[in-house]
Amino acid sequence: MIKVTVWNENRHEQINPIVREIYPEGIHGAIASFLRENQFDVKTATLDEPAHGLTDAVLEETDVLIWWGHLAHDEVDDGVVKKVQQRVLDGMGLIVLHSAHFSKIFKILMGTSCDLKWREADEKERLWVTDPTHPITQGIPEYIELEREEMYGEHFDIPTPDELVFTSWFEGGEVFRSGCTYKRGNGKIFYFRPGHETYPTYQNKDIQRVIINGVKWEEPVDRERPVYGNATPLERIVVKN
Repeated sequence: MIKVTVWNENRHEQINPIVREIYPEGIHGAIASFLRENQFDVKTATLDEPAHGLTDAVLEETDVLIWWGHLAHDEVDDGVVKKVQQRVLDGMGLIVLHSAHFSKIFKILMGTSCDLKWREADEKERLWVTDPTHPITQGIPEYIELEREEMYGEHFDIPTPDELVFTSWFEGGEVFRSGCTYKRGNGKIFYFRPGHETYPTYQNKDIQRVIINGVKWEEPVDRERPVYGNATPLERIVVKN
């Protein structure tokens, strides 16, 4: 059973009644709920817990970490970020959702500003499948249509994705690379754009299916990790005069 930790800063839910009405158990609770229904072993963690809920023991037991943040990126401790980064390099999967494009962990793994255009205007979004052969798109139609979402537009300052899985079109005319995968060290990363807090996006069954597929795709491979550092020669080295 894949072990998933759903991390959410859990701030909008405390201050915005609209968000609290849509997600009474928090965004993390909503995501954890449909993952548990699909037989994953799920824990949740939030910003205001000790070590943001991401203790060494929790990270060591996590196969895939899902990250949602928006208001409080700067409050995430740099030491915790470094530990998450190391776990990704060691093989843990990371799914970065919506406004977590600006999270410390995503920016440090991408090495860029991760900036973009945005607009909140109740726009329709069409999320097109651009790689129908990818496991993350299994069971997903040609496109997912969201009646209302926040617009994210190009240029999105990220490295060229290893794989571009989804591309969004918005009612106002912009497009956006909304589903991007990367490999860093031994770990896999999936950035997935939808999920503005004042819209019920994570209640959409197709959006849920994408996240479920993403968790399965990111399951760590059980193998010996590469050995780094000073190496003993495999063969005898003949000293040359």
